[in-house]
Amino acid sequence: MFSENADFVDEQFRRWQQDPNSVEPTWQGFFAGMQFAGRLPGAPAQGAFAPRPDAVPADVRLQTGVVRLVFWYRQTGHLQAHIDPLADAPPPENSLLRLENFGLSAADLDRTVDGSMIFGTDGPVVLRDLIAILRETYCRTIGVEYMHIDSQETRRWLAARMEPNRNRPGLKLRQKYRILMTLHQAELFEKFLHTKYVGQKRFSLEGGETLIPVLDAIVEKGPALGVKEIVIGMAHRGRLNVLTNTLHKPFAEIFNEFEDNYLPLSSHDGDGDVKYHLGFSADVATADGGSIHLSVAPNPSHLEIVNPVVEGRVRAKQRQHGDKERTTGVPVLIHGDAAFAGQGVIMETFNLMNLAGYRTGGTIHIVVNNQIGFTTNPRDSRSTQYCTDIAKFVQAPIFHVNAEDPEACVAMAELALEFRQQFKRDVVIDLVCYRRWGHNEGDNPGYTQPLQAKVIAKKPPISAVYAEHLAGQPAGSGVVPAVAAHIGREFEDKLSDALRDADTIAAEYRKEMESAHKQIKEMVKKGESRKRGMEGFSGRWKGFTNAYSHDPVATGLSDATLDRIADALGTFPGGFTVHPNLLKTLLGRSENIKKRATVDWGTGEALAFGSLVLEGTPVRLSGQDSRRGTFTQRHAVVVDYETGADYYPLANLDPKQAAFDVIDSSLSEAAVMGFEFGYSLDDPDTLVMWEAQFGDFANGAQVIIDQFLTSCESKWTRSSGLVLLLPHAYEGQGPEHSSARLERFLQMSAEDNIQVAYPTTPAQYFHLLRRQVRRKFRKPLVVMTPKSLLRLPAAVSPVSEFGAGTTFREVLDDRANPDQVTRVLVCSGKVYYDLAKKREELGTQAVAIVRLEQLYPWPEAQLAAVLSRYRRAREWIWVQEESQNMGGWTFAEPRLRAMNFPFDYVGRDASASPATGSHHVHEKEQRLLVEGAFAPTPSGPIGPGRYGWVSAVEANGNGAHSPRPDAAKT
Repeated sequence: MFSENADFVDEQFRRWQQDPNSVEPTWQGFFAGMQFAGRLPGAPAQGAFAPRPDAVPADVRLQTGVVRLVFWYRQTGHLQAHIDPLADAPPPENSLLRLENFGLSAADLDRTVDGSMIFGTDGPVVLRDLIAILRETYCRTIGVEYMHIDSQETRRWLAARMEPNRNRPGLKLRQKYRILMTLHQAELFEKFLHTKYVGQKRFSLEGGETLIPVLDAIVEKGPALGVKEIVIGMAHRGRLNVLTNTLHKPFAEIFNEFEDNYLPLSSHDGDGDVKYHLGFSADVATADGGSIHLSVAPNPSHLEIVNPVVEGRVRAKQRQHGDKERTTGVPVLIHGDAAFAGQGVIMETFNLMNLAGYRTGGTIHIVVNNQIGFTTNPRDSRSTQYCTDIAKFVQAPIFHVNAEDPEACVAMAELALEFRQQFKRDVVIDLVCYRRWGHNEGDNPGYTQPLQAKVIAKKPPISAVYAEHLAGQPAGSGVVPAVAAHIGREFEDKLSDALRDADTIAAEYRKEMESAHKQIKEMVKKGESRKRGMEGFSGRWKGFTNAYSHDPVATGLSDATLDRIADALGTFPGGFTVHPNLLKTLLGRSENIKKRATVDWGTGEALAFGSLVLEGTPVRLSGQDSRRGTFTQRHAVVVDYETGADYYPLANLDPKQAAFDVIDSSLSEAAVMGFEFGYSLDDPDTLVMWEAQFGDFANGAQVIIDQFLTSCESKWTRSSGLVLLLPHAYEGQGPEHSSARLERFLQMSAEDNIQVAYPTTPAQYFHLLRRQVRRKFRKPLVVMTPKSLLRLPAAVSPVSEFGAGTTFREVLDDRANPDQVTRVLVCSGKVYYDLAKKREELGTQAVAIVRLEQLYPWPEAQLAAVLSRYRRAREWIWVQEESQNMGGWTFAEPRLRAMNFPFDYVGRDASASPATGSHHVHEKEQRLLVEGAFAPTPSGPIGPGRYGWVSAVEANGNGAHSPRPDAAKT
């Protein structure tokens, strides 16, 4: 019956007028009653069924209007709240809240009504006073959005905590003192940097310093609510301030980064990162004697991309704590207003909130709302009323707070934490503030926002605003010392002499900064270097190293383990019905293992997963449709054909086994890969994998790959063992389902940062996965996984290749007799089977086919040992099915040349698109490139046509190969 449903009700009334039986009986009775009560059909004031005033008793009309009035203040009161510190006054009266909208008038203001629907208001109340209560609660410096939440329980819980105290937090004097001091510290830190490091970027928090007491309130309240760890993700703005004043990062480390006083102590120290990208962690003591572990995750300049990484880290920490209630670890994400509205990863991360495989128990989002982007105004950066409107789609409550009311901000921070712990859902604090300087300290905001800049220039420091508020004095009266001294006397028995006066505290804080600054300056003068950045390999990473090794690792299994897994693959609970076709597949896998026959790719993977969990290593795989597998190859979960119940065979191997989690993700690449990357950062002992539906889908997570996966070790000394499973091969499925962009990963390969593999057999894949968690280092592993090879009869492995003593081989040699070989083909992946089939057709023994199973780190010693066997070989050819400017050729060619092997190229020529969209053309291309690999050597270097050769003589200065300009295309 609320007005927002008027259109629906109008439609019901129209249908009832035409045919009373066309609406439900309850509506029939309602409209008949309204007609009987004297309602005049036609154009009512408010919707189809606003009764005539004289048709309803006055007291009923009055109370009905009051109920609707209360609802609309809860619904839209935020639109009239004074949440903008740059505005001299609250917004004008909201037309939605006018009395006449609810059948009320000024004449009713002094009438007594029932106000019991408002929490904290018992029984009768004068309407004027009731409206004052509503305005004080919802239209002051806090604007609340929570009526979009479907749950009545949640709405009532929030209202019950806001309305009794009218959203006026009853903070203790000590809390107020703490707010004042944290504001002082935030300001002093920024001013110190502003004077000592003129012109250096620091992305100042000035104008938004209230963020520091907000975080302080969450940290202080956390332990009492069961919080043990908080992981913070944030972009640049205010990061240094948060590190210093929330996590207590030493001043000396901050100043050392400003001085750029850094030399790597070894080649493993990496390249580092700019100071406002770095992370930090510390155990922080709370005022009541508790302790909480805080972490700020390192992040790149891609603003919000750190969000899912933080969620994954928290999920891993919760598992380590055995926290099934998800109360011990809390993610806190700090956003900018323009990024919050503009970045798609915000929505993708919100969408993880209630998904079983990614749930972290709710995130506290804090938007440092500067009301501007870099130089872009809000009207040009979003289409919504607020930058936070995206949060409504997961029904998160949103608290808009004026940052110049620090007490209100702290109260909402505490309420947000309570809400998160109670409902395990996301919650948003919109900290409406401003930016005193430009995007960075070198910008002049007056160029693009001159009016706003003039207002900001006149703004006094927030600490002065708050101190004068405490003293009840007008702004500018300079009573900060007096206020602090007064607070000190109130707590004379608890506070040290140094904390009784704000001037004393400021002096002590400045003294500490000056001392640290002097220390670093002296080090610079003496030429002493101080290591900069983050320390690695502590905590759960203790005992690991970042040094890569090619040494083989025995990853084979005993017969007993093989049989144990085989039994599980073919056994189901009593009464469980498996789809008839699937049952044949699963029983066939089990039988093949037991008979020591050959097994396919899916079976090899199951053996890897099953053996790891039996050995105590958890396995976590997520991706789009990963439980079944995109190509119906995995079947990690079996669904009862009759009931729809799930059963995970590999999760039921042994009561003491490790966890086995295979998760169908949301249709997201960036957020889900970011989540799994974050998980891998905090759990090096779990095999963590992300699988693309097709390899090129990883394009949607390219920021995660570029800014985290391939560079985190160099930038932040953070290792990750994340595995990317990317289906890749040219099989005529078009340009979007052929290439996982192998060349991109190879281009990013340096300093042993990642591993790139293109295995060709189930056994090789099996050993590769097991090797990933059986070495004392972790490097991201990128695997080009198969599609057609999943069922190719030739692409199988005998069970003996999974047995004890077997291992992954970075290079697979041919079985050809080296004394008969005159031509050596080197390739990776699926094209090997095309080449092997052609060799068999030709019946030649003069050609050997060597498979490069790992392209990076480059296995030079292993490859040289294999190639050196072919002493009679005169022709060395690299064969790939990818285009010439793609695949592995441009990466491998200079390395092969450096090994003194003069390789030629056979494959498709360079192209803009990864593959043709025509299956017929694909087949022709594939046939011609395979034939080209066995064709007679051309006389002299020629262009490739489209399917021919390129000689190494044609190499340009960068090691890449190009056809002659006059080479005709076929």
